[in-house]
Amino acid sequence: MSVDMNLVKKLRDKTGVSIMECKKAIADAENNYEKAEEILRKKGFEKAKAKSSRATNSGAIGSYIHSNHNIGVLVELGCETDFVAKNEDFLALQKDISMQIAAMTPLYISETAVPAEVIEKEKNIYREQMKDSGKPEQVIEKIIEGKLSKYFSEVCLLNQKFFKDDSKSIQDLIAEKIHKLGENITVKRFIRYQVGEEF
Repeated sequence: MSVDMNLVKKLRDKTGVSIMECKKAIADAENNYEKAEEILRKKGFEKAKAKSSRATNSGAIGSYIHSNHNIGVLVELGCETDFVAKNEDFLALQKDISMQIAAMTPLYISETAVPAEVIEKEKNIYREQMKDSGKPEQVIEKIIEGKLSKYFSEVCLLNQKFFKDDSKSIQDLIAEKIHKLGENITVKRFIRYQVGEEF
């Protein structure tokens, strides 16, 4: 089967991944563009995991002020070198993440940042909701885990669906950039201001 080079070009334009990797993905997907995109995304995630232990001592602080001037965000995005910190793709990612924080109001960066007492409080609320359900304990525990996962997808930045494309999470978005730029990228910290909100 011959590889459709138009699909390779389209994939390359969208992802920024090398022609060779795009060609291989299209070939593996038998000229199915969506499947090829998924293959690249999975590969990107694998590469991102491999790089995740590398220190991100460079980076940049970005800001976003919403058009109504009622919401402002500061975010520190880390990478490994100054070279990547000045890269257009890195800065575009930083802007997307700033806008995500403005739009979706996350409370934490990731699940590991959620305090244990907050998780316990959420679990107790779910247990209280389920206490008269008559369901077996192990079923209730599974339901609680599911509800907790949904809670994380709402309050943790990395678990949230990307507001511009809900087929991917912020974690997926970062993994794509790690794959493209070849360096580990981490959200170090953020703060969101809204007019009238108390701190």
